[in-house]
Amino acid sequence: MLDRRLHLHLATWLGQWPAGPGLHVVGTHRRARPAWDGRLRPAIAVTAGASTVLSVPPDRVAVVRDLARGPARRLLPGLPAAVGHAGWAVHDDVFRWSVAPAPLSEVGEWTAPTAPGLPSWLRLFDRPVLVVRDDRGRFLAGVGVKRHDAYGRELAVGTAPAARNRGLARRLVAQAARRVLDEGGIPTYLHDRRNAASARVAEAAGFPDRGWRSYGVYPS
Repeated sequence: MLDRRLHLHLATWLGQWPAGPGLHVVGTHRRARPAWDGRLRPAIAVTAGASTVLSVPPDRVAVVRDLARGPARRLLPGLPAAVGHAGWAVHDDVFRWSVAPAPLSEVGEWTAPTAPGLPSWLRLFDRPVLVVRDDRGRFLAGVGVKRHDAYGRELAVGTAPAARNRGLARRLVAQAARRVLDEGGIPTYLHDRRNAASARVAEAAGFPDRGWRSYGVYPS
């Protein structure tokens, strides 16, 4: 049975959930408003089994439905132009979530994203981020939490070159996931299907691959 928090997140984030078999193009004003980092996400889709919900701005529904009626191979390449952002990229990811993060030891501390020495990607967040530093105070690894709605909390992790292969990423992801669950949310984790390192982190942190997919049009 689907976790209630995940159900509420997807229904809010996409504008509809669940849906029957096939591709369902739905319109929601959320796709026309800035997302967690102040930038647009004009197309977001989630696929579970044989069902896909593709969420776009209301004024783009007809155009995207016309595109979707064509050959499947043309959907993703044509999606940016169909939602009015022809120069933007399409991201095609594995979609994961967890209700039971791995019981890994905690390693990071929550700090303001404006704290000195943090990489630029962590400064996109407007709430505390989870960070590990070395004994000289230099950044080693961190996790930011993308707050999509009242329930959905997507985790983004990154490590400095000096910290790779030390297991910090998986410990941070599991630690952040436990906090999200404690706060009543559902932690999600997206990564490119070709990114083997991210897949290993997700599996080790307790985010199994259930065969779900998410794709969309948004800035890198």
